[in-house]
Amino acid sequence: MALSSRRSRWGALLSALAHPVRILPATFVVGSIVGTLILLLPGMRSEEAEGGAVLPAAFTSVSAVTVTGLSVVDISAYWTPLGQVVVLVLVQIGGFGFVTLATILGVVVGGRIGLRSRLATQMDLHLVNLGEVVPLLRRILITMLGFEAALAVVLMFGFESRHGEGWGQAAWHGIFYSVMAFNNAGFALAPDSLVQYAGDAALIIPISIAVFVGAMGFPVLAELSRGWRRPERWSIHTKLTVWGSFLLLGVGTVLFAVIEWSNPLTLGPQSVAEKLVTSFEGGVMPRSGGFNSVDYADAHPETNLIATIMMFIGGGSASTAGGIKITTFLLLGFVILAEVRGDPDVTIGSRRIGASTLRQALTVALLAVMLVVVSTLTLLVVAPVSVEQALFECTSAFGTTGLSMGITGDLPAAGQAVLMILMLIGRVGTVATASALALRAQPRRFHLPEERPIIG
Repeated sequence: MALSSRRSRWGALLSALAHPVRILPATFVVGSIVGTLILLLPGMRSEEAEGGAVLPAAFTSVSAVTVTGLSVVDISAYWTPLGQVVVLVLVQIGGFGFVTLATILGVVVGGRIGLRSRLATQMDLHLVNLGEVVPLLRRILITMLGFEAALAVVLMFGFESRHGEGWGQAAWHGIFYSVMAFNNAGFALAPDSLVQYAGDAALIIPISIAVFVGAMGFPVLAELSRGWRRPERWSIHTKLTVWGSFLLLGVGTVLFAVIEWSNPLTLGPQSVAEKLVTSFEGGVMPRSGGFNSVDYADAHPETNLIATIMMFIGGGSASTAGGIKITTFLLLGFVILAEVRGDPDVTIGSRRIGASTLRQALTVALLAVMLVVVSTLTLLVVAPVSVEQALFECTSAFGTTGLSMGITGDLPAAGQAVLMILMLIGRVGTVATASALALRAQPRRFHLPEERPIIG
């Protein structure tokens, strides 16, 4: 009887985990654990590596799988070349998404996938129609690998011709940074990220463009590949993502340049051309990229506040970016606009936005605010950091951005654990995480009487 009861409990647990909404967060957790175990194997740490191995391995694995780029150690010095390759592979797998990658393999090997795999992939890619899954997967594979290969070649020539690196090292750097850039992971093979390449347009511009494109999201890239010349035929999602991304890019670039132009610790010593390049990077990276060619610890508080807001907003849905996503941010803006105008419906162009979509956007935003606020307070309790530093670090982790004010490696274990949890939730999504934890799966069969409380 006890054995039968135990089996039934295990069966119930496996059945719950097999639900498509729970597969997504479970795969990232399992992937992070597997990555940690691999990084703990002999030959992964360099001989110069100091301190314990478990926490750096766990933090690096979670950061790579969630394509964040935050690190508690210097990647280039702490990990051997083999360990760096493992980090790269984890980022590539995390960029695809574990569910998406498994489904791609199923398509390649078997030519077809089951309904449960389709449903899980649909959630991973934030697709509306189930029939879009298989066609989009093929485009994802071709787009990601093709873009990364082209970028790797461009960067390889840049490292070789402008920085005197040998072809072997230049090729490795080109491959590494191309994967990190397109997947919006901020890992760098230098302790100061891209500071040594500050103002170098041949490297900074291609990397920034790759980050910008990667943050669009695969559904948007797929739609643009079919009809980029006809914006009037784009879906509302694509319009919001594309025009919103360019708007935030322009605003971020201009504000970064204006605020930091004369700062002797950031843009001050650079030429005008270099300042423009660095400002462009400063407009791209806070949304999700994580690379930096200036030290944000030396930037003005206004710049760090703007970067924090950008990290919270993030990039496009079904991309490697975190945050609440730009569509969520803009939808809430249209909700406010409709309420101010007194319109009964929220409309964008010639389309009305459904109530369930608006409710989901509001849920995502409020859960994100609550998560970042609670995490910031927790970090202030467990670590001797300022409010600005704690908020910046927590928002970077939640937005899977990877920018830091230089305090990540100095945080205690509890503080680093907070950031790891934030990175996982930020990559999976607040709603997906909350849904995965919810126990009730049956819809209500009745409606309660309506009452309207006073608002405002």
